[in-house]
Amino acid sequence: MGFVLGLAVGKPKEVAVGRNKTMMSGIGKEQVEAAMLHFAGFDGDASFDLKHHGGLDRSVCIFPSEHYSYFEEKFNWILSLGAFGENLTVSGMLEQDVAIGDVFQVGEALIQVSEARNPCATIGKYQLLPELFQEVRKTSRTGFLCRTISEGRIQKGDEIVRVKRETDPVSVAFCHEKVLHRMGTREELERISQIEPLAARYRNEVLGKLGKMR
Repeated sequence: MGFVLGLAVGKPKEVAVGRNKTMMSGIGKEQVEAAMLHFAGFDGDASFDLKHHGGLDRSVCIFPSEHYSYFEEKFNWILSLGAFGENLTVSGMLEQDVAIGDVFQVGEALIQVSEARNPCATIGKYQLLPELFQEVRKTSRTGFLCRTISEGRIQKGDEIVRVKRETDPVSVAFCHEKVLHRMGTREELERISQIEPLAARYRNEVLGKLGKMR
């Protein structure tokens, strides 16, 4: 389906987010040629804000490489791989083509799409470009999150092969339209909430929206 073009890992550290301003974050990752993926994430990688990032349902963050040209042209800004805080920068895996529950073979590992990524404002702060976050959110060019099904080594250049798909697939793009942009009907949100492989955090968010409709 696609290929790994970039592989980035990093531990939380203090990063500059403006004039004389810093914050602790794991967004500042470095490109590596290969890394071992475990159930909790990659060797050498971790999140600082554990309430909103990381966990067994979100051990891998993936971002489509095709989006880079859009943002670079939009803001006349050069972005290096990993600029959006992703672990894997990939080709051929746009949000409309990937569904919650899809299982992919990547190198030695198996991963499963668990969540449509809700972008974090840190993306814009880290690039010293606040408007970037809003554009990522508005355009739903966010990437997505995965859990580890089988541990293994992943390296740049690895092919990504889809090995399993749900019977009634629901795309990441569909989730963004109905949840992130709040356009979902009760029936559409119920459909999303009932996806068995959906991350618990995301399911709770959808259920919360459903509860407010009553």
